[in-house]
Amino acid sequence: MLILRVLYLRPQHGYGIAQSIRTASSDVLQVETGSLYPALHRLEKQGWVKAEWKNTENNQRAKFYSLTAAGKKQLKREEDRWNLMSSAIQGLMSGGNA
Repeated sequence: MLILRVLYLRPQHGYGIAQSIRTASSDVLQVETGSLYPALHRLEKQGWVKAEWKNTENNQRAKFYSLTAAGKKQLKREEDRWNLMSSAIQGLMSGGNA
């Protein structure tokens, strides 16, 4: 869900995705390379992201990932599920009907 959310904002290369997640979470969440690239390949295989080779700001060749229409729909489903789960957990943590 986090990768899809980052790509919703703009296409990025892997390092940029990892940095966006780290920065947006105030360094709480850090995605390791060994987890990020397999996840990106799975998302690409599922048709939720597409990839193309481009040059970075530093003129280095990198694979840039962008969200597809199917990826936007999946992001919405994931966000809805997250909101449901986090509300349920919040209810339990605040002492609701235990």
